[in-house]
Amino acid sequence: MVQCMEAWFLADRRSLQDFFGQGFNAKFLPSEGDQIESVAKEDIFQALSKATRNCKTKAKYGKGEHSFKLLSRILPDRVTAVSPWAKRFIEITKEKMGC
Repeated sequence: MVQCMEAWFLADRRSLQDFFGQGFNAKFLPSEGDQIESVAKEDIFQALSKATRNCKTKAKYGKGEHSFKLLSRILPDRVTAVSPWAKRFIEITKEKMGC
């Protein structure tokens, strides 16, 4: 299971780049080959902090300031492609909603 919702951001790096803009440095994020559900919460927060520390248009990543804005921008298909738990969550939610 995913350690924190920020793990889902790792699945959609394009949205992270677009959101944070100039100065965002994806090289500080865990490898794209890493399973996002197994990355430790503290590692994710440290990676996001380092990746965003030199951003020109936004402050360094902060859960309160950025998390829900980012959550609204990431593409669910990218998340469910790399996160079995997210895929299951979406499928069950759609089933319960009759979609």
